[in-house]
Amino acid sequence: MASQSPFFGKRDRDPNESLTSRPAPLMGAGTLSGHPVGGPALASASAATPAAAQAPVQETGSKLTVGPNIKLKGVEITDCDTLVVEGTVEATMDSRVIQIAEQGAFKGSAEIDIAEIRGVFDGNLTVRQKLVIHATGKVSGKIRYGKIVIEEGGQLSGEISVGTSTSSDAKPALAA
Repeated sequence: MASQSPFFGKRDRDPNESLTSRPAPLMGAGTLSGHPVGGPALASASAATPAAAQAPVQETGSKLTVGPNIKLKGVEITDCDTLVVEGTVEATMDSRVIQIAEQGAFKGSAEIDIAEIRGVFDGNLTVRQKLVIHATGKVSGKIRYGKIVIEEGGQLSGEISVGTSTSSDAKPALAA
């Protein structure tokens, strides 16, 4: 008989208990042979799971959420369709969408299609399509945008320009 430990659900093994006396818990739909582990009920449930799991992924793409009280520092974020910042991020990124919550803060450089700022952004921000600064949002630094919406109370300061092309982007276009 095994005794229950209060830490992390671990159990102390009884020395008289053999290692093969009970099956190991398996995660997933089947064994190496491809047969369902838990019979027809588990097989039908697991068959429905991939379709349900794929539908939201196709709509939203890859999403990274930095939760409240989390600090992510000194990274380059790539291949992320949506970044949701509820904590603090110091990074460089190129993405489709960034959403900074009221308590969130981003410091660094970002090239984004759509930015929705309710918290703080400080650094270089290039928004290819639409920059939305909500009433609680504060954006500062070198900002370039295609279109902009600022709610009453939203703050924008620094070097601000309309259009997303930079001098390095313009040179190849002129040469062509």
